[in-house]
Amino acid sequence: MKVKWLGHASFLISSDIGTKIITDPYPQGGGLSYVRVNETVDIAIVSHDHFDHNNVSSLPGRPEVITGSVTKNVKGIQFKGIFSYHDESEGKERGTNTIFCLSVDGVKLCHLGDLGHRLDKEQIDEIGNVDILLIPIGGVFTIDAKMAGSVIDDLKPKVAIPMHCKTPKCNWPLNTIEDFVTDKKNVSNINSSEIEFQAGKLPQTTEIVVLEPAS
Repeated sequence: MKVKWLGHASFLISSDIGTKIITDPYPQGGGLSYVRVNETVDIAIVSHDHFDHNNVSSLPGRPEVITGSVTKNVKGIQFKGIFSYHDESEGKERGTNTIFCLSVDGVKLCHLGDLGHRLDKEQIDEIGNVDILLIPIGGVFTIDAKMAGSVIDDLKPKVAIPMHCKTPKCNWPLNTIEDFVTDKKNVSNINSSEIEFQAGKLPQTTEIVVLEPAS
């Protein structure tokens, strides 16, 4: 399985047989200047209906779109949506958010969307074991760098990949990846937007993998 960070909360996940999944496709503009998504995908998952996460209308082809707290099998991949909030006020500020868990080629991946609070025990139990965690760190609109560390401690993924943060292609006033990793151990900067994972060949203790937005 390959994971490619397009930017913001959007990743392209490609299975070994070529099934392609995109998470939270963004538009260009509004402070975001990430690369335009022009690759045809089979499935799009959308964590919530905000403009910077739901730009499925711009995607080539006709991907199947998955939203909300559902359990669904598409092209042999099981998707599970878990209810959460976009803020610490039970949605009063920014509404709800869906956490998505899916298994690809024997690797369990969890995309937290725009999670705005620390997970409770029920949510942690629903998520279960995590191999690859895609986690927002930017603050303001999501959990910040400090709380992201606490969420990682709660879920204990084998790999955590930060997202939804300030970069040269996002001029929002968010935490940077440097803010997040400054006090962390086991950090790998791979100088690429893409990384490949294989079941049975993942770290034994949590490793933070820093990707670069696609160009």
